[in-house]
Amino acid sequence: MSDFLTDSAAKMEWKPEAKCGMARAGHLHTRHGTVPTPTFMPVGTAGTVKGMMMDSVRSTGAGIVLGNTYHLMLRPTADRVQKLGGLHKMMDWSGPILTDSGGFQVMSLGALRKIDEDGVTFRSHIDGSKHRLSPEISTDIQFKLDATISMAFDECPALPATPEVLRKSMEMSMRWAARSREAFTQREGYGQFGIVQGGTEKDLRAYSAKALTDIGFEGYAIGGLAVGEGQELMFSTLDFTTPMLPEDKARYLMGVGTPDDLLGAVMRGVDMFDCVMPSRAGRTARAYTERGTLNLRNARFADDTRPITPEDDSPIAGRYTRAYLHHLFRANEMLGPMLLTWHNLAYYQRLMRKIRAAIVDGSLPELAQSLRADWAKGDWTPDEWPLPNLAL
Repeated sequence: MSDFLTDSAAKMEWKPEAKCGMARAGHLHTRHGTVPTPTFMPVGTAGTVKGMMMDSVRSTGAGIVLGNTYHLMLRPTADRVQKLGGLHKMMDWSGPILTDSGGFQVMSLGALRKIDEDGVTFRSHIDGSKHRLSPEISTDIQFKLDATISMAFDECPALPATPEVLRKSMEMSMRWAARSREAFTQREGYGQFGIVQGGTEKDLRAYSAKALTDIGFEGYAIGGLAVGEGQELMFSTLDFTTPMLPEDKARYLMGVGTPDDLLGAVMRGVDMFDCVMPSRAGRTARAYTERGTLNLRNARFADDTRPITPEDDSPIAGRYTRAYLHHLFRANEMLGPMLLTWHNLAYYQRLMRKIRAAIVDGSLPELAQSLRADWAKGDWTPDEWPLPNLAL
């Protein structure tokens, strides 16, 4: 990627470029390239962004992708990935890769897992086989995967939860963070992020943020949100959490979210995001656009000869009509989810580029107002954007 630096001696560090309110624009320098922030990371859970060749992912402007320890340790296994040259080589991605520690997935297994102070014993959702994850094991797996950014192993309790449950969970996560850091192999251009926990409790978030900064990481993630608390509570938690984190380190909000979630979180000082929403929506016929979300299974699209969006840089604009995409989903053709995933990922990257440019030129509040007004309008009417006559 031409925008990436590949100096093997480079440190992993986040460098600021501009600020607009709480929003920040910067660059994250890593061994595998430099990523402009704010940035959205497409989710490649099992070593692939579902339905996408990596050339297609690159064409959207994505600079960094995400993999997952839990899924990759089960298949094809971390040892096999290492023998195959690491995750970058295996999945044809030369840029940075961030790997989730597996903690969120393991904690979601419910009765299939048992937590103790040392770690978690769980049974695979695939075949029921027994496995073990601890801070040390998770960190070693991420090393074998050759993750550019490794995540500390943590527990992510579901919300709502009592303050006492959140406190005990957070304190154990901080002990696990210290062990994760001790197990991390320092290499030039690689890094590890700690994860701030504490639910929506300000005092718990403060305790967690201080514990992590005392340990010292290359970046800091905000975990335990987007788990059912709603956008308003998520934003209010960010309002007091992001100022607790170091100004000179990248801030990553895990598992978020909708376009409006991303916009609101950037305005509260977040730099990095990941979420399955754009790819999952693409597999279920939902298209993200500048005018909100369209469900292309709806009958009204059967004769709609317009592309999904008038935006020129959509990768499928001008090539495929809404009517054709509607047909693909109605016929259960795999090309439909592939094309719409490509479109959605490109939309997310286009949105992040607009937000970043607005931070740099100081116009983010105006852009935010414009974006939200357009999302609320709904689809373009034929009067606003006429249907072309494609008949010969």
